[in-house]
Amino acid sequence: QVQLVESGGGLVQPGGSLRLSCAASGSIFGLGAMGWYRQAPGTQRELVATITSGRSTNYADSVKGRFTISRDNAKNTVYLQMNSLKPEDTAVYYCNADQTRWGKWYEYWGQGTQVTVSS
Repeated sequence: QVQLVESGGGLVQPGGSLRLSCAASGSIFGLGAMGWYRQAPGTQRELVATITSGRSTNYADSVKGRFTISRDNAKNTVYLQMNSLKPEDTAVYYCNADQTRWGKWYEYWGQGTQVTVSS
């Protein structure tokens, strides 16, 4: 079992920046890709960015050039640096990780952290 704990959300003005962190703990052997998803009220959860254990990245078109995902494998932590934030970035941001153990694939989610972009 893997536990994911997010931190770093909050209220920021348009154009501002925030950095989210997500630390993985527990049985982390075989931890694979990690990423961030978000969900605004009344919408479906959507991918924001992912990063593999080899640090290959993928971004939603809406955040390209503004958000940067990174990870520290030694700390089992993934980060999301969010710059030039817009009101439409307001959502609950969820950390996600997958794991392969003994030939089985598992997926884990954090509890979510609120990001609000408003003046």
